[in-house]
Amino acid sequence: MNTLTIARFTIQEAISRRLILAGAILSLAFLGLFALAFYLIYQNDNELSGPLSNAQTQAMFGTVMSVLGLYAINFLAGFLALFLSVGAISSEIDSGALHAILARPLRRAEFVVGRWLAYAGLIGVYVGLMAGMLLLSAWLISGYTTPDPVRATLLMMLASIVLLTLSLLGSTVLSTLANGVVVFSLFGLAWLAGIIEVIGGALSNDAMLNIGTAVSLLIPSDAVWRGASYYVLSPLYLVRLRSTADGLPFVGNSPPATALVLWALIYPLVMLGAAVLTFSHRDL
Repeated sequence: MNTLTIARFTIQEAISRRLILAGAILSLAFLGLFALAFYLIYQNDNELSGPLSNAQTQAMFGTVMSVLGLYAINFLAGFLALFLSVGAISSEIDSGALHAILARPLRRAEFVVGRWLAYAGLIGVYVGLMAGMLLLSAWLISGYTTPDPVRATLLMMLASIVLLTLSLLGSTVLSTLANGVVVFSLFGLAWLAGIIEVIGGALSNDAMLNIGTAVSLLIPSDAVWRGASYYVLSPLYLVRLRSTADGLPFVGNSPPATALVLWALIYPLVMLGAAVLTFSHRDL
């Protein structure tokens, strides 16, 4: 019960600080710009003409634009997850507010889990709404229907929650500034590892593949995104992607491995357990 109370207060805090309002305004601006760009490019018949039939060309175009839009949303969600949680615990310690909160009959574990639930809920709603509205606009403009939008969206939510939980763990150990430096660096490292893995696969370089895989296991957010991107790609685009090297360097051409998805599901639970454990033994 205390956990849910902390989650409710955390959401109310985000509302009172106008974080949700600011995020909503900026997100709507992004969606509006995406829809406008999508429409203007789509209306240019010269750019869409080519050897493929109209239906095939529209499918290819819809795939590329949808993936690019969702890739941007994935980045925005990742930054939002880190921004929300980077000082979730440490800022309360630095301000002294946590002493007053924990003076009540409240366990430290309940406080940590309550904060995590609130932020995970906010991130999940954000990703779901943003991805749904973007794919809807793509369908309204071009008629392109994503092969499996549900699994793509769920995996995008999971990727953001992975980053959120990792940042929450850092907040129980480090100061807000130090945690921000660390988690944003790890976020970039995961992205770079994904690029290295793609290049390694193209060059059949085992060393690069192993490096990318190892980092993906430590920070699986980018690997999960690549799995999500697979469910956005049209069958026509997948055929072209597998037959040529002419593809986007940040998408996956095969469904995510079951082991990867299971690890990504377990990862937040492990990180959350570690956050509870470290915070329970931290001297305030």
